[in-house]
Amino acid sequence: MIPRKPITLSRRKLLLAGAAVPLCGILTRPASAAEFTYKLATGQDPTHPVNIRAREAADRIREATGGRLEINLFPANQLGSDTDLLTQVRNGGVELFNLSSLILATLVPAAGIVNLGFLFTSYDAVWKAMDGELGAYIRAQIARTPIMAVSSAWDNGFRHVTSSGREIRTPEDLKNFKLRVPAAPNLTSLFQALGAGPAPINFNEVYSALQTKVVDGQENPLPIIATARLYEVQKTCSLTGHVWDNYWILGNKRAFEKLPKDVQAIVTREFDRSAKDERADIAKLSDSLRADLTAKGMQFIEVDRGAFRQALAKTSFYADWKGKFGEEAWAQLEKAAGKLS
Repeated sequence: MIPRKPITLSRRKLLLAGAAVPLCGILTRPASAAEFTYKLATGQDPTHPVNIRAREAADRIREATGGRLEINLFPANQLGSDTDLLTQVRNGGVELFNLSSLILATLVPAAGIVNLGFLFTSYDAVWKAMDGELGAYIRAQIARTPIMAVSSAWDNGFRHVTSSGREIRTPEDLKNFKLRVPAAPNLTSLFQALGAGPAPINFNEVYSALQTKVVDGQENPLPIIATARLYEVQKTCSLTGHVWDNYWILGNKRAFEKLPKDVQAIVTREFDRSAKDERADIAKLSDSLRADLTAKGMQFIEVDRGAFRQALAKTSFYADWKGKFGEEAWAQLEKAAGKLS
């Protein structure tokens, strides 16, 4: 087994690591020497742990397969927006793609069941669910489409609301607050239920939308806020933790099935290994980045998450989503998260 090399998760080290990640993977041998050459697209900045760990997985896969499979990494939406890339991976134009479950839910509704408001209070609860029956159920639903999950879930973290103007301290502060959200029905309906004005915008347009005041704020995990430099255009971060989100490494099924069985096993094994490494990275970053972002001028606001949860429970939010997901999916969710409706 290749020894695992830990990475130091300071902001400076992340930026240095990101600088070493080119806009496409550096090949150590001519591409023509590989039996299979696949593209892996991501939407995250090169400094994000997703890309650092994905690059490591690609390197290990190349080595373990004796160069039979080259996976070239294309970070930062180089090959298109998240919604464009979802179409490309379905059609086979891109073989592998890293996507948030929030956006995957536009194709596979069951993928978004983990993204309902205020489900999980800790990572222990998250990984028990995602590495257990709930995760297996979601992967089975993804496999009913032209794509598949090639590894266990990666971490996107708990999402928090940021703003450049109004401070979000209570549920009432969200009233008529224009908030950028991904093109994800779960988040749109969550913030509508809480009285905000959610505006779906692709991630590659978020910075400019905040800069030009098209929206008042946005919501994302701290590693995204840091690596995308959103602190430059946002003043406060309210620690709402309103939704936990994950990434899936998705593969076009035809492309994956073209690989010999031994190569398929190596791909899954190495992406699973990187998933665990990336989970640890995000957990550490979520702690260290608060101090780092404070030093960059962002103010953090502690909120009463219970008050937000109670405000949501007074609406028809959970009942509505239970009707959309159906009894089977809802039963899986409540096994993991407890009674919701």
